[in-house]
Amino acid sequence: MKKLILTAIVCVLSVTYSQAQLLPSFKLGVKGALGFSTLHSEGKLFNSDTKTGYQLGVWGRVGIAGFHLQPEAYFSSKKVEIEGTDSDSGKGTFNSLDVPILLGTRIGLGPVGFRIQAGPVFSFAQDGEIKYNNMANFNDYKKNATGIIGGIGVDISKLTVDLRYEHGLTNLTSSSSQDQKIRLWSIGVGYSFL
Repeated sequence: MKKLILTAIVCVLSVTYSQAQLLPSFKLGVKGALGFSTLHSEGKLFNSDTKTGYQLGVWGRVGIAGFHLQPEAYFSSKKVEIEGTDSDSGKGTFNSLDVPILLGTRIGLGPVGFRIQAGPVFSFAQDGEIKYNNMANFNDYKKNATGIIGGIGVDISKLTVDLRYEHGLTNLTSSSSQDQKIRLWSIGVGYSFL
């Protein structure tokens, strides 16, 4: 009799969990993150040390059948310091509106879950300052860029924590002789209102 009751409980829980995965879910929240960025160039002439910037913005998540789509929009400040030849050394700040569109899945029950996400990110430059030997060169940089982003995350009730890596795909400089791309690690914390 005990085995029959235990089997019935497991069956009810399994059916309930599978039906919950088929119901659509929606979340909306805010997030903040620290970003650790470097500027890489072919030939390593312009490779930079890692510098800390930040991200502030909003996110949404629509999920069904165990998968979710998570668009975000946040202001991002990416800082770099370049050590090359004397004429190529300098500092830079790239301020942009970043819009990642992530596809992912969540593993877990109830309020606690583990996420894996990846997708494209589109950056639209707002302003910035690039200085080599005290000469501003921000006009030499493109006003938008694309990249890919991926990472892992944890949801604990309404709190979210993410660790991500962003790899730039677009050459940031308009110069055809240089190929500069941003690489960024970020760790962020978010809160879901819904």
